[in-house]
Amino acid sequence: MTFPGGTSVSRLSVYSGSPCADGLEGGTPHVHTASTEAYVVVGGHGTLQTLDVNGLRETELSAGTTVWFTPGTIHRAVNRADDGGGLEVVVVMSNAGLPEAGDAVMTFPSEIVSDPDRYQEAATLPTQRQEEAVRRRRELAVEGFLRLADAAAKGDLAPLHRFYDHAIALVRPKAAGWRAIWEETVAEQARRTAGILDALELGDGTHLRRSALMESPAHDRWGMCGHLRAHDVANPIVHTR
Repeated sequence: MTFPGGTSVSRLSVYSGSPCADGLEGGTPHVHTASTEAYVVVGGHGTLQTLDVNGLRETELSAGTTVWFTPGTIHRAVNRADDGGGLEVVVVMSNAGLPEAGDAVMTFPSEIVSDPDRYQEAATLPTQRQEEAVRRRRELAVEGFLRLADAAAKGDLAPLHRFYDHAIALVRPKAAGWRAIWEETVAEQARRTAGILDALELGDGTHLRRSALMESPAHDRWGMCGHLRAHDVANPIVHTR
């Protein structure tokens, strides 16, 4: 059994203490091509910068804030250092497994995001000295993001549309594999619920006798927006007698 709804959940501590070129402390701007993402803020203060065809928007984040954004929304979580920072977020992602399989394209400058080999080189973290690599990757994505945001502020959405085209070209070879992941998670959850509803209409409660408690192990890793404590919802511990 996957996590409810075929989603994934992780705990995010947004990067702080290392300002980007624009003076802000935060994560690596990126976009998802197939998945919707939600932030449930549990501590700290910050902002969410988003860029889409409606322009650049900044949304205040503090404990209790819940926001979500659909595929195509470029997003960047930023700590509010002047207000204590320490932004802590529970992240819920649709389509568990897809983000880990490449459904995230960072906003590198167009000369990089348009070249699959250069993009892969810029996006991949080495096994050693990862903290420095994360910082370089973030700076490169912020550079591209600021170009897109500046053009959008002037009413020019052509660079954003070109970025979308490049993002689709990057992920297109992965789409068939993503479908297999989706079939095993989201689609399987929907089919299971449909079967339960069919059974309930017949007064059949057999599924209740197959109930169990599941627990998800977690591991820490470098994320695009900060330090992640990600839960392995695909391989839960099933508590049975």
